[in-house]
Amino acid sequence: MHEKVWGGHRLQPLKGLACNDRPIGESWEVSAVPTSESVVANGPLAGQTLDAVTRTYGAELLGQHIAKTCGNTFPLLVKFIDAQGDLSIQVHPNDTLALARHGKTGKTEMWYVIEAEPGAAVYSGFRKAINEEEYRRRVEDGSIVDVLARHDVLAGDVFYIPAGRVHAICGGILLCEIQQSSDITYRLYDYKRLGLDGKPRQLHTQEALEALDFHVYDNYRITFQPTDEGIAHLIDCDYFVVNILMTHTTLHRNLKAKDSFVTLSCIKGDCRIRTIGGHTLILTHGHSCLIPACDAEFDIEALSSSTQVIEAIAK
Repeated sequence: MHEKVWGGHRLQPLKGLACNDRPIGESWEVSAVPTSESVVANGPLAGQTLDAVTRTYGAELLGQHIAKTCGNTFPLLVKFIDAQGDLSIQVHPNDTLALARHGKTGKTEMWYVIEAEPGAAVYSGFRKAINEEEYRRRVEDGSIVDVLARHDVLAGDVFYIPAGRVHAICGGILLCEIQQSSDITYRLYDYKRLGLDGKPRQLHTQEALEALDFHVYDNYRITFQPTDEGIAHLIDCDYFVVNILMTHTTLHRNLKAKDSFVTLSCIKGDCRIRTIGGHTLILTHGHSCLIPACDAEFDIEALSSSTQVIEAIAK
């Protein structure tokens, strides 16, 4: 759980944890990022970190292709984000820039909106073209938001945020985020507010400038249509495939051909996961699990009148 100046109070009850006054902004559901690693909760590997399990089991966990390209490093990060206030206006670098500057991968991500209060919105992309001079002026005077594309959101909305796209989640939104396993963020603008330590948060005006894609696109919102089985394909990019699975009975998934692990995050109802290898797990609302590549054929059995699960597969 990550405390944020813009965080809210929905994640602790969602996770079944005792509530307090801390503004919790993020729950890192499946993470191998150093200092914020997931720990196995069940079975013979209970207590081990995701990074340790990944290094021990390699391709059995990751898949042959991913183990070869990622070198036994877990490549994705799954989060729940509770924005009570607006996040900073920000951008993430691509792989080339992140490797040159930080020795890390870049950060491409996607959002699935779980809950949205009336009037809630996100920023994604530019709505009008600007140049470097205008960028600097607008960051300085706080008018940068005037040239961003603002999107009103409802539960079920999806946004793809490739590295280089300016963006911000605004207050009143609970969402699931799937991203590359990276913690690199460049803040363009932060409303001149103070951080949790009472000091202004660091801005990265020049770094962001070099990372930004200033191109104006026709559409920033993802549209999708569920199949008769209740599967909606949301995102298929260079780093991950994300689907939402909706069922009130049992849904069979055979993802062995994907040669990847699978993460499942339950965003509505409860369900039972039963793999072809004979492993069974109850996955409750607000929780996530990881299915290794070697066991990536499974059933999702709804234990509620309606169950919804976000499924992520690495590429």
